[in-house]
Amino acid sequence: MEASPGENTKKLAVILPGIGYTCDRPLLYYGGKLAQGLGWEVVRVPYGGFPEKVRGDAEKMRQSAEMALAQTEEMLRDVDWKRYGQILFISKSVGTVVAAAYAHAHRLSCHHLLFTPVEATFAVPVGNAIAFHGTADPWVATETLTRLCREADIPLYITENANHSLETGDVPLDIRNLQAVMARAEAFMRREE
Repeated sequence: MEASPGENTKKLAVILPGIGYTCDRPLLYYGGKLAQGLGWEVVRVPYGGFPEKVRGDAEKMRQSAEMALAQTEEMLRDVDWKRYGQILFISKSVGTVVAAAYAHAHRLSCHHLLFTPVEATFAVPVGNAIAFHGTADPWVATETLTRLCREADIPLYITENANHSLETGDVPLDIRNLQAVMARAEAFMRREE
């Protein structure tokens, strides 16, 4: 059976949250809204059930990534990836690990918005992506992430004094920073259209 004209013009954005950073938090909420506004179909993957006190514990981080990946496999099992001409993963923290691993395992040609990626994200080739990081992020050192992004040829946008949520604690500044992050995210999405 032949594909109908324009069948692969559909665009899919998959949102993969962090351990405590859900799809309704600012980076993922507005990232999803931007994608919708640009004509992307949006699928949110609300996994959970993670162990406590994951940060700094490599074994718990590995378990969390495996749990999130297994739940993602289950939640996305009925997606017909061939229907989409463009696929975008919008991910945060452990979600960046899941996005990279899932796309690699399924051999998807896709793009990634990586919000505060962690080291494990780069265990597989990530491909076409941009990344965002705060210099006060306790999950990964700025120097380490800068090196990993440079080696993977991924542009890295750094927010000074921002934590793992890309927040500084100064609300007006955080709003301005969020606006700058979303402007870069939107420009990336538009390039991928």
